[in-house]
Parts: sequence; structure tokens; C-alpha cells
Amino acid sequence: MDRQLYSAQSEFQRIDIFESKEFGRFLTLDGYMMLTEKDEFIYHEMITHVPMAVHPSPKRVLVIGAGDGGVLRELCHYDAVERIDLVEIDPLVVEVCRKYLPGTACRFDDPRLSLYYEDGLKFIRTREDEYDLIIVDSTDPFGPGEGLFTREFYGNCYKALKEDGVMVNQHESPFYDSDAIAMQRAHKRIVETFPISKVYQAHIPTYPSGHWLFGFASKRYHPVRDFNPVGWKMLGISSRYYTTVLHVGCFALPAYVEELLRDVEEQV
Repeated sequence: MDRQLYSAQSEFQRIDIFESKEFGRFLTLDGYMMLTEKDEFIYHEMITHVPMAVHPSPKRVLVIGAGDGGVLRELCHYDAVERIDLVEIDPLVVEVCRKYLPGTACRFDDPRLSLYYEDGLKFIRTREDEYDLIIVDSTDPFGPGEGLFTREFYGNCYKALKEDGVMVNQHESPFYDSDAIAMQRAHKRIVETFPISKVYQAHIPTYPSGHWLFGFASKRYHPVRDFNPVGWKMLGISSRYYTTVLHVGCFALPAYVEELLRDVEEQV
């Protein structure tokens, strides 16, 4: 890094903004990398466009976490979306990102957005049959994000979704042992909850090992068989990482990842 632009301790975590020559500005929470200006588009496009290209009519979307605004920015490309509820536990994250990462946190003024500063675990308990899509853009499974990896949380997401609803979550990395264990634990709980549960990947240079996974869970739609590439292309959305060809390919996983997932699925 070249310099530190901001540092503060909120009620929940330490928030830092740094600047570097190669990656531009980047955000860390409790010392863990959350995003950089250079490669954040990969994460945000893949966690958003994959489910949006599968669900035929996503009108109501719930986003849990995502105080940096990146998922919100990508969702706002879709005119069919009528309402976006964003639940972020830490108001300071939103405030800091709006000031220091304006390219990411650029759509908080969208009229379709309702912003809730509260615990996503508590918020989801009161919702039922309400959302077409839930995007869980959580931090890692410890600290403020720990409750977003529990069986109770995924069960409440299932209840909050409509009968053909989809849930997508960041699924950790499969490469390092401690990350792989967290990934397997999350996958097991999702497989126990949803009838359709698939994992897909992206390559994000500043995340641990550069190899990152996402989870696609659905009550009805298969992420490849029910994918509508022509429909998505007709929307005319500009992307830098996601393509309709990549959509299919990202569900083809390396052998060691398939083995990690199979070990969990056989226990369910």
C-alpha cells in the first residue's frame, strides 16, 4: 500500500481504507480484505448476474451485507427489479464506502432501495414468502458475519423466499484448509435446506488463493438448465467479467473442489 486514507473502530469492527498503485483503493474489515477498486467488479458481477440470469422474473430482492454498494450497483442495471431491501449491520461501512469508494457505492440513492441498519439474522426471521432473490454478501464466518452461515439463517432464507425463489451466497475459498472447512460447513447446511444447491467459481486476485466460490440455492430453478442466455443478452447490460458462456462454465469445478463438496453431500 502507498498510504492509509481512513481508519476507525465502529460498534462492530475496525474499518480501514488504504490506497495502492496496483489495486487503487481498498477496504478492509478487522484487517481482512473486502474489496479493491481494481478487482471488485469480478465478485459483484458474479454474485449478482448469475442468479439474475436464471430467475425469469426477479422483482423483489433482498441483499444481506453488501454495505460497500457493489451488489446494489449491479442490481440497479435491471429495470424489472421493483424493490431492493438491503440489510447492513454497520452504518459506518456504508458511510465510509460512499465517501472513499464512490465507484462501488454509487447507487444508494436509487428510489427502489430500502436500507435497513440491523442484523441480517434478526431481519430475515420476520419475513415469509416475500422475495424472488436473496443475495447474502456476508463477511467471513466469524465476527459480525458469523450468524449468516448457520442452519437457522439458511432455513429463514428459505422461508422468506417465494415458491420459486433463489438464494446466492459467497461460499468462501476451497484452497486453504481453514477456508475449505468453512466452505464445506456452509454447503452442508444449504444442501440440507434447499432442493437445488450448486456451487460455482470465480477468480479474484486479492481474495485468499485467488480462487473463490459462490453458492446457488433454489426452490425450483437449476442454474444451468433454467438459464436463459438470450434473454439476458437482450437486456444490454455491460459487464467486464460475467458472460453467458462463462455462466455455464463457472459451474464446472476442479476435481479437488468436487471432492470436497461430495464429501459433504454424502453426509446429508
